[in-house]
Amino acid sequence: MSLFKARDWWSTMLGEKEEFDQGCLCVADVDNSGRDKIIVGSYMGYLRIFNPHPVKPGDGGQPEDLLLEVQLREPILQVEVGKFVSGTEGLHLAVLHCRKLCVYAVSETLGNVEHGNQYQIKLMYEHNLQRTACNMTYGPFGGVKGRDLICIQSMDGMLMLFEQESYAFGRFLPGFLLPGPLTYSSRTDSFITVSSCRQVESYKYQVLAFATDADERQEIDQAKLGSGKRLVVDWVLNLGEQALDICVASFNQTISSVFVLGERNFFCLKDNGQIRFMKKLDYSPSCFIPYCSVKEGTINTLIGNHSKMLNVYQDVTLKWAAQLPHIPVSVKVANLQDLKGVIVTLSDTGHLQCSYLGTDPSLFQAPRVESRELNQEEFDAEMKELQKIIKEATKTQDIVPKSEKTRDVIVTAEVSPDLDVESQAIDSEVKAEAVPSVTVKITIQSRVTAKKPNLEVCVQAPLAVTCEQFVFDDLEPDSSETVVVSVFLKRNFSPSELEGNCVLSYSTPTELFPEGILKAAQCTFSLPLRLICFPAQPSKAANHKITIDTNKPPISFLTIFPDFVDPSEDDQANVLGFQFLSGSKATLLASKTSQRYRIQSDQLEDLWLITKELRLRLEERFKKQNCKDFACTFSGSIPLQEYFELIDRHFELRLNEEKLQELLSQRAAQFRAIERRLLTRFKDKTPAPLQHLDTLLEGTFREVIALADAAVENQANIFQAFTKLKSATHLVIMLISLWQKLSTDQVAILEATFLPLAEDTKEMGWEETVDAAISYLLRTCLSKSSKEQALSLSSQLCMPKDTSRLKKNITLFCDRLAKGGRLSLCTDSATQQAAVMPGGCATIPESDLEERTVILCSTAMLPHHGQITKQKFKPGLSGESAEETEEP
Repeated sequence: MSLFKARDWWSTMLGEKEEFDQGCLCVADVDNSGRDKIIVGSYMGYLRIFNPHPVKPGDGGQPEDLLLEVQLREPILQVEVGKFVSGTEGLHLAVLHCRKLCVYAVSETLGNVEHGNQYQIKLMYEHNLQRTACNMTYGPFGGVKGRDLICIQSMDGMLMLFEQESYAFGRFLPGFLLPGPLTYSSRTDSFITVSSCRQVESYKYQVLAFATDADERQEIDQAKLGSGKRLVVDWVLNLGEQALDICVASFNQTISSVFVLGERNFFCLKDNGQIRFMKKLDYSPSCFIPYCSVKEGTINTLIGNHSKMLNVYQDVTLKWAAQLPHIPVSVKVANLQDLKGVIVTLSDTGHLQCSYLGTDPSLFQAPRVESRELNQEEFDAEMKELQKIIKEATKTQDIVPKSEKTRDVIVTAEVSPDLDVESQAIDSEVKAEAVPSVTVKITIQSRVTAKKPNLEVCVQAPLAVTCEQFVFDDLEPDSSETVVVSVFLKRNFSPSELEGNCVLSYSTPTELFPEGILKAAQCTFSLPLRLICFPAQPSKAANHKITIDTNKPPISFLTIFPDFVDPSEDDQANVLGFQFLSGSKATLLASKTSQRYRIQSDQLEDLWLITKELRLRLEERFKKQNCKDFACTFSGSIPLQEYFELIDRHFELRLNEEKLQELLSQRAAQFRAIERRLLTRFKDKTPAPLQHLDTLLEGTFREVIALADAAVENQANIFQAFTKLKSATHLVIMLISLWQKLSTDQVAILEATFLPLAEDTKEMGWEETVDAAISYLLRTCLSKSSKEQALSLSSQLCMPKDTSRLKKNITLFCDRLAKGGRLSLCTDSATQQAAVMPGGCATIPESDLEERTVILCSTAMLPHHGQITKQKFKPGLSGESAEETEEP
């Protein structure tokens, strides 16, 4: 057993599905028998009194341990024991409900049979509250002897004081917003609370007694006169955080301390509000209680936290830490069965435990080890075997995800081959007549016990799903769950990817971690092209055209695009039209005489999904025919100029966003300044003319709203422009990979360079990130000399002033690839070997741009971006000659 665990002396579970909180636990001699009892109240209205007496430490609760269990009609907010009945100094039980305060007498009746003694409660008196109660405190208010008075704090900030059977008075706390913890200090005769302003406030009882009556406050405010005094705070201390609990501890006649437990700090204050000491906590506390220390001049404190730990502090020094089986919401110290210092904790679910610190004596003695001669050869062989196991375990292949046959939980997604007959699109912004949807069936198969499984279905915007998150009950071994969702186009532009993924998070219990180890399983699925476009008439003219070469004869579109063609129309065998839901069109043509396909559209970004779909369907077609030498190439012009236009559009919207944010900040500051001026005028006892401040306030308010709406609209435009930029970037990556016949690893480097971000943010934008990545490649694997490698990269990424540097580096990047450069993560340029240029592609002459430019020179004057965008990058045949060679 671990040394740092709270030793279970006695424990029990209270009820089923009951809730408990800070004030629901009390330890006191409630029946005046001279022994402590444990009193527990619940939000379900159950009142229980326990007297634990286990036969041996660790025993659970026995039926005879429960002295009394009564169900009251209302939830129990707090229980306290004190001298609450006049005419006697015996202890009575006070129970606080939402609208009632009840005081009971707990008595014991001697039993004449084997069932033992019986306990019962008797209602002494009750007070019906006019306001909803929050908490209460008690004590000898005003220095009375032999009795305790009760003070109740309401939810609206009123302190209601009761002198036992009679109501005394009520006072409203000044500047009240939300109720906080409340306690009473008998040494200073004052009430101490923590307000919603995050400051400790102390109010003298005498000041409360002579202040204006709370019932007459409204009339006095209206008449601006009254006979009572104003409620004035005695002292105030700013904590800077919200308080969880507050307690006054006085273990001798001379020193009294106020303890405050904050969300991140623990404070000890003097009677006058000065800080005696404070302790910064590196955890989230839940409850605390101070108790007497054996060392003179110090105080011990028990603090429970949300990590199920109970820490023992002597002033600010941590003396002990013990693990609890639950998160405590209340902790007390009791003397039970002549055992002093028993720690009583209560969780919010009703786990009541009495525990102690330390260890149990161990009677186990380790047996003597038999002496034997050492065999060095066997030890060496065993060491080599263990080192071999360690080496195998540290290899990369051992940390990759397991295969589906050995996974504990398998998630699979099946996309319906047909679109939904009745569309499931919800709140779609697409302006088309009909927005289709497709059904995705997700199946979860579990081979082990999976606790708290949570499934999330993610698709890239502007796509959306009908339900994104599913929460299941615990999965048993060899069980399965199935859910069905529909995917549709929500916004009026095309996505950059027709893919989605499913992520299932769950936990599997083990012997060391019974609550479970968090794990995840995921899968991806591809969506059909019909989800975002439908067949249309082909168009002859288009602004953007690309031609893909293959090494196999062209295949009829009736075969590879059966979902987009009508078998009765023969003219669709070589030409096919696509109409996107956003309104744009694309046309796909197959050559009748050569092995080429052409894709054309008025928008560059619309070429990407059609080109990708064509390539995938061609590869799948030839794979079914066991044709392994099928390949696609590209020898046309890489559309850098059109690509740069999309970059400029995205960057322009980012600049607009900064301008709108600056204007919005200025107008908001102006609005607050006008408000302060108006408040000063309204608070002035001698009214002065407003001098059109109200008109200026209204005009500024309208400007703030208009700028906020413009910022929201610009943010939507940025997202749309970034999606189009990602589509065009995917297209450029594919064309470069087909042109240079890049390997899979080189394509991965290219994608990481041009698509480093899943989404654009204010802190890190696409332009500066891509510029840094390309600059690194130009300095390492694509460098021409050692001088370029010696140049250092900037350690900070910031938004550039324009895109001229980025476009220059992209052009230079393509130029280096055309001259034989190869992408590699190796930083040594000497190891790069010149590759043979693909057939039909001639090297480009050294451009003037590269001769004049030193890469990454931040101080050099950069040419205007127009000098770059006007250059049409042509790795091989020119665009015009390519069109003249083949016209499908």
